[in-house]
Amino acid sequence: MLLVYGEPVLSSAGAASRTGAVGMELVAALAAHPGLRDAADRLKATLETRISAGREGAPRHVYVFQREYATVDPARVELVGTDEATTCIGVVIRNNRTGMTSVSHMDFPKIVEGGLKQMLELLGDDNAPFDIHLIGGFSDASTKVVRSSGTKHIKQEGYSYPLCCKIVEVLHKSQQQFHLRSFCVLENNTMADSHGNALPVIGGFVVQTSSGVVTPASFDMNSRCPDEVVRRIRVSVCSYDPTWQGRLLETYDTQCDVFRIAPACWMPNWADIASSLNQLSDSEVLMQCSTSPAAEPPHFVENERRIWKYLINNPDWEETFPKHKPRVFHRTSDGSWSRYS
Repeated sequence: MLLVYGEPVLSSAGAASRTGAVGMELVAALAAHPGLRDAADRLKATLETRISAGREGAPRHVYVFQREYATVDPARVELVGTDEATTCIGVVIRNNRTGMTSVSHMDFPKIVEGGLKQMLELLGDDNAPFDIHLIGGFSDASTKVVRSSGTKHIKQEGYSYPLCCKIVEVLHKSQQQFHLRSFCVLENNTMADSHGNALPVIGGFVVQTSSGVVTPASFDMNSRCPDEVVRRIRVSVCSYDPTWQGRLLETYDTQCDVFRIAPACWMPNWADIASSLNQLSDSEVLMQCSTSPAAEPPHFVENERRIWKYLINNPDWEETFPKHKPRVFHRTSDGSWSRYS
């Protein structure tokens, strides 16, 4: 159940009988809620935090890539967050009694239900409501009129909108109570560039685990660790791996503060596909490989090319994941990561 300022968010009786209608109705109500709009405005006005790894005294952090999640213990981790979100939506769920915090980077409606179950597994099972924040995505949808059986329907096409509707619908139907603290999504997270292209205002955030405070954030390349390229590859190939259907990618061991990069497989012909893609121009890469070409950060194409070069050089996934075991990384005394062998 979703709560806003202590009050349950309700859907109409008629919406429950129509597929997807509950999510659409609730998203419209939440987007127009004055308190949530004010909270989104405050978040957008907050100075962005830049997360850099390797400097002395840097806080211990955990980074979450697209389609990953991590649940962290405030006794072990000071910051947890994600960035590079355009049409994706970041979800934060926090148990205020314990400080246990789970962050995911959702990218597709079909992983929402299973993904939220994964996020809740280690947050505790007491009856206290959890705080939740939804941040990311933007108004990338165009409105289309669809006529069926003589009836006119309004359909939103795009990526962020159906994803947001699914997240809200699943939270609404849950027995767990969630206090919605941030709803900085869709039109509440949209601006336009000089050419009139819609862009997200906030594409990344970080959570202070001790306080639960959420602020906009970006991460430098060294802080998106460990095992950055392999984790990016998992995002690309997991849709074809039945192991990960309907689930978020497992990445981080909460109890041990260890990264366990669970294996994902790819076919040998991915090397040929990667070689072909690597021949594209930068503009062609954006158009063919992004859900939002005008909204991508400057390093998007570079990251894609690093993925393809790895696949070209490593066509056999079992060499990356010998014996189908996770790649394990331990945190060192200076806060960096070392691979366990």
